[in-house]
Amino acid sequence: MNTVIAFIVIFGALVFFHEFGHFIFAKRAGILCREFAIGMGPKVFSHKKGETTYTIRLLPIGGYVRMAGEDPEMLEIKPGYRIGLLFNKEDQVNKIIINNKDKFPDVRIIEVEDADIEKDLLIKGYPDDDHENLHTFSIAPTAVIVENGVESQLAPIDRQFASKTLGQRFLTIFAGPMMNFVLAFIVFIMIALLQGVPTNEPKLGVITPDGAAKAAGLQQGDLVQSINGSEISSWSDVVDVIRKHPNEKLEFSIVRNGQEREIQVTPQEKTVDGQKMGIIGVYSPMEKSPVQAITAGAKETYFWTTQIFVMLGKLITGQFSIDALSGPVGIYNSTAEVAKSGIFYLMKWAGILSINLGIMNLLPIPALDGGRLMFFAIEAVRGKPIDRQKEGMVHFIGFALLMLLMLVVTWNDIQRFFLK
Repeated sequence: MNTVIAFIVIFGALVFFHEFGHFIFAKRAGILCREFAIGMGPKVFSHKKGETTYTIRLLPIGGYVRMAGEDPEMLEIKPGYRIGLLFNKEDQVNKIIINNKDKFPDVRIIEVEDADIEKDLLIKGYPDDDHENLHTFSIAPTAVIVENGVESQLAPIDRQFASKTLGQRFLTIFAGPMMNFVLAFIVFIMIALLQGVPTNEPKLGVITPDGAAKAAGLQQGDLVQSINGSEISSWSDVVDVIRKHPNEKLEFSIVRNGQEREIQVTPQEKTVDGQKMGIIGVYSPMEKSPVQAITAGAKETYFWTTQIFVMLGKLITGQFSIDALSGPVGIYNSTAEVAKSGIFYLMKWAGILSINLGIMNLLPIPALDGGRLMFFAIEAVRGKPIDRQKEGMVHFIGFALLMLLMLVVTWNDIQRFFLK
């Protein structure tokens, strides 16, 4: 049960921050956002606030922000339609009723002659109460169309994604992956603030209960001055001496509570990568500092970014096979294993996954954010956008291939973890 909760929290946070990046920059650009969704597939939860519907969907394979004008608008009013109109205080149309008009007692019925619901925001028609004369009605920018009891807000051309500048569209799409890096940075800072940042001071950190240090009587906070008579000036010196002397008695000269002490410690032998080394069961000293936490967060974000690019390069060059990839099932299983190690490891895992999601989305693959950014780059070079239908077809094919890849990866995960 704890694994399920951990997976839901991590998945939800990663997708939320990614989509929130798209959402907040779309709103800043004045784009109408119809839906903010976590997950794909059937709705599990839905709540509308303002002009946006917030949904949680069943399948944990992503999320999306549905922006007006990304795809061709489906709302239309054709000549000959008999529709109902409701007006606001400024005498502008704020509701256009397509059917079931009898449910609206104050509605004004007209037969449409012409309608422009994107640019001029006008409807021309013949009202039932004045068949002889053509009337023109102004539409409010926030008007909605009501069909089968469902309201859909109109999207004037200036509220549509496609009408925005190249820079605004680029930032709106780029902001999703960017926020994944921001999330990872924040998570790594939180770990550093809560756990502390390793320092190079020759002071003992946490002592493990079954190590040689504990058995010898060393304590957390002991300041090491020398080992076997050799002066110690940093934590690196402490580690270097201990590693070089497995199963050899070492004389530690320490300062504890202002008093000098001599303590003998025999490092235990441990083999790492075929090499024998000594360990005494003590961690490096940690310091909790906001400044150092920010620095540590930046370093950790940079480190894992480069590592993921290295692994990606190996995948592209064939050093990794497709079997090395993991989908939701594999991530769930890995989350279960990491959760056993404690909250800090789980937080670090979430940060790594967030960076991975950001990088994957920046790849120039159709249907992903990177694919859309690639089309923006082509538009910048050409001076005009590529035909929207052609671009849409490329993204559709890319999405279909991604879903196929997801099925293959998921099946590999199931075989690896449940059918072996």
